Amino acid sequence: MDQDGGKRNCCSRLLSFIFTAGLTSLFLWLSLRPNKPKCTIEKFYVPALNKTLNSRTNTTLNFMVRLVNPNRDQGIYYDDVHVSLSSANSSVANYTVPGFYQGHKKKAKKWGQALPFNNQTVLRAVLPNGSAVFRVDLKTQVRFKIIGWKTKRYGIEVGADVEVNGDGVKAKKKGIKMKGSDSSTRLRSYFPICVLMNLLVFFAIS
Repeated sequence: MDQDGGKRNCCSRLLSFIFTAGLTSLFLWLSLRPNKPKCTIEKFYVPALNKTLNSRTNTTLNFMVRLVNPNRDQGIYYDDVHVSLSSANSSVANYTVPGFYQGHKKKAKKWGQALPFNNQTVLRAVLPNGSAVFRVDLKTQVRFKIIGWKTKRYGIEVGADVEVNGDGVKAKKKGIKMKGSDSSTRLRSYFPICVLMNLLVFFAIS
């Protein structure tokens, strides 16, 4: 009987520990789970489309993207940030921003100047009214720094359409938010599943 009582006491302590650990994990997940960075296109300029310059030979694409770390306690390590530009489903140019670290609640402005694969692809993008629409896609992988350790890599894929007016600049004055599919940007965590399993075991045996 004493042995049975000792076993029950040991099991009770073990289950209590698992239950407490589960609640602690849930608290940590809720308080420390990272949010994905926010990306916007702030500047976009194509000199060849500026009617006042009359410089159709300068087909460079100049842009600036802003990346915001919304996390209060987590820094972000970016791998190389790959920016691709296209028009009417035709690839125009690529540009790579070297990887960097971004502190919590910090903003980073990254300028780029891309040379098109073919100058004609830029000129063909012009619509009858003198404007043009380009697609800007951004792809990278990030790791979050949480209390001295780094998470695994998470893929970020976002993009947006940019309308350029007759002066060759972005038509919208405000930044254009780059969006992506939930499947490519959701930061998954298995903490809630573990906590739920612990609770089920605890109530089933108690």
